Amino acid sequence: MGIQVKSCSTKEELKKEMAHNLDLSGMSLDSLPNPPINLSIITKLDLSNNNLESIPESLTARLLNVAVLDVRSNQLKSLPNSIGCLSKLKVLNVSGNLLESLPKTIEDCRALEELNVNFNKLAKLPDTIGFELTNLKRLSVNSNKLAFLPYSTSHMTSLKHLDARLNSLRSLPDGLENLIRLETLNVSQNFQFLSSIPYSVGLLISLTELDISYNRIGVLPESIGADAVREYLSVKMSTANSIGAKKKKTWVGKLAKLGTFSSSRMHSRSIKEKDEHDGLMMPDYRPIEGLATPTRSLGKLFSPTPLLPLPEARFVAEVKNTARAPFLEKKV
Repeated sequence: MGIQVKSCSTKEELKKEMAHNLDLSGMSLDSLPNPPINLSIITKLDLSNNNLESIPESLTARLLNVAVLDVRSNQLKSLPNSIGCLSKLKVLNVSGNLLESLPKTIEDCRALEELNVNFNKLAKLPDTIGFELTNLKRLSVNSNKLAFLPYSTSHMTSLKHLDARLNSLRSLPDGLENLIRLETLNVSQNFQFLSSIPYSVGLLISLTELDISYNRIGVLPESIGADAVREYLSVKMSTANSIGAKKKKTWVGKLAKLGTFSSSRMHSRSIKEKDEHDGLMMPDYRPIEGLATPTRSLGKLFSPTPLLPLPEARFVAEVKNTARAPFLEKKV
C-alpha cells in the first residue's frame, strides 16, 4: 500500500509539473497563439526553435510566476518591455536571435540567476544592469558585438561564470576583484581588440578557470605574472613541512593548467628590460599540465612535469601572440 501511495503521489506531482510547463518549441511558429489556459500558473515556458520575430507585451505581462523562459533560436529583434514584470524569473535564454539591445526593464528581474544572450547582435548591455541583477550567477554574452562590459558588472557579487568570448572587447571593467564568487572567466577570441587585462583579475579569489586566448595581450599584470608565481612557490615550499602552518590565500595557488613559453625570436635587450618590470610576457601558447617547482633556474619555472599537488582547477592561458618571455626561457 505504501508503494502505491508513493506512486500516486509521484503521478500527481508529475501531472502538476506538466500543467505548469508549457512547451511550444520547434513548431515553426511565426506568431504566438492565444493559449486557452491561465498563463499565471505557468512556471516554465519554452518557445525555442521557432520563427518568432516578437513576443507580445500582453502575453509576457501575464507570466507572473514564470521561473524559466526559453526563447532561443528565433528571429527576435527585441524583447518586450513587460519582461520587467517577471519578478520570479530565474533563467532567461534568448540566445540565437537578432537582438541589438536589451530593454532596461530587464533590470527589474531581480530574481534572475542565469542570463544567456549568446549569438545575438548586442553592441552594449544596460549600463546599470549589474547594480540590479545582484543574484545573477551565470552571464553568457559570447558571440555578440560588445566593445565593453558596463562598470556595473563588477557589482554582480553572486556571479560565478562570465563568458564574454567572441566579441570586440577593448577592455574589461575596473573593480573585478569585487566578484568574490567568480570561478570562470572567459574573454578569449576578442582577437585584435583586447590588448590587456586589468590588475584586478589576479585578485579574483575564487577563480579556477581563466581563458584569455586569441587576443593581443602581450603582458600579464603583475598580479598574475612571474612575481605572483614566484611568491606562491616560495610560500608553498617553505610551509610544506610545517605542521599547522597558516596558508596564504593566493590566486595562483589554484593554477593547474598553464601555457609554456617559447624562447625563439627574442626581443631586443631594451624591450626585455622594460617588459620584465611591466609583467609577464605572453608567448605563442603550448598547453602543459601542472605547475612545477623551479629547480636550477627561473627559466624552468614552467615545466611540463607537475611536481606540486594542486587542487582540481583549471587555468587556461592559451594566448596566440608573438611576444616572448625571455626571463622564463626554457633551455633546450
